[in-house]
Amino acid sequence: MTTARPYHHGNLRHAVLSAAVDAITEVGPAGVSLRDLARRAGVSHAAPAHHFGDKAGLLTALAAEGYGLLADALDSAHQRTQDFLEVGVAYVRFAVGHRAHFEVMFRPDLYHSDDPEVLAARERASKALSGGISSLPSGWAGPDARIAGVAAWSLVHGLATLWLNGALPPALGDDPETPARSVAAILFRAP
Repeated sequence: MTTARPYHHGNLRHAVLSAAVDAITEVGPAGVSLRDLARRAGVSHAAPAHHFGDKAGLLTALAAEGYGLLADALDSAHQRTQDFLEVGVAYVRFAVGHRAHFEVMFRPDLYHSDDPEVLAARERASKALSGGISSLPSGWAGPDARIAGVAAWSLVHGLATLWLNGALPPALGDDPETPARSVAAILFRAP
């Protein structure tokens, strides 16, 4: 005898987003289906669609959540250390610790990139990343702090992506923070 899965859930949004994180970790964002997420969350197959609309709606919520978590991590690192290098390390730590979010956030083709929650969270993360520029050594940013910010972001984002894809030399070890500090120091601590 099968029992019907109830639509109502204590916190459907959280349960489905959590299931999405697990699924993306296992199969990547392309392999995610709302039906599978409903099964994983223990709700009816219609519940995620009712709540998020479609897969793009679900991934939009995940991207917004990810940008918010990233902003929190970067703000915390900057407030704790006042060191932009540590903000860069926090970026890499976020990417490795929240791989599913990271894989979705920077793939706007997967979600509604014009969603107000995504735009607000992305802006908050951008400000958190660029806010640390003021803690760089005098003259590091040169005449254009915006370009310096893009250079710093490119470095930590590229390092995080290479780490996640297993493309870095094994000799760098098992801790992504060590090479993040070493590589970032070349740019951030340059005279």
